[in-house]
Amino acid sequence: MAKFKGKTRDVAFKYRMGAGYPGDVTRTHPVDIFPELADSTNPPTLAGQGVILDATSHAVRKLITGDGVSGVTLYGITVRTYPFQQAQTSTNFGATPIGGSALPVSGEVDVLRRGSIIAAVPAGQAPVKGGAVYIWNVASSGAHIQGSFEATNGTSNTTLVANALWNSGPDANGYAELVFNI
Repeated sequence: MAKFKGKTRDVAFKYRMGAGYPGDVTRTHPVDIFPELADSTNPPTLAGQGVILDATSHAVRKLITGDGVSGVTLYGITVRTYPFQQAQTSTNFGATPIGGSALPVSGEVDVLRRGSIIAAVPAGQAPVKGGAVYIWNVASSGAHIQGSFEATNGTSNTTLVANALWNSGPDANGYAELVFNI
């Protein structure tokens, strides 16, 4: 009788495993996710991006220049679609990261109205648990994307999101957990 010696390839996370991808819902209870129509003029562009309700179309849209001048009421955060396979030309599907997935530009988009979600944080910013959440409210510039979340106050470039808190520090990819509508 031959003995079988199985081999495993275990993975050890020396410090902290990755948090996920922007737009990933991190806790399944309690959570409120609603399908919403995307505004055809200014649709949301990324998963994990803050959206507001457009007064004219009554659909969700990304922030545009001028939205943060007198403050902004965030309607929700776009949820990453699943399953999602990033477009690529090779057959090696493990070589391309899936993070930063684009959303459909028309039709329905899932929006987190209450719960915990992964959000991208610009390089050099380190949110802390319980820390204030800001949203970039002017045109995209470098690592700062309009409608994306920030951990530091950029004075006239950011607006405080009153009903959100950071729930973790960033992982190695610059992604952190955000708790919305608490």
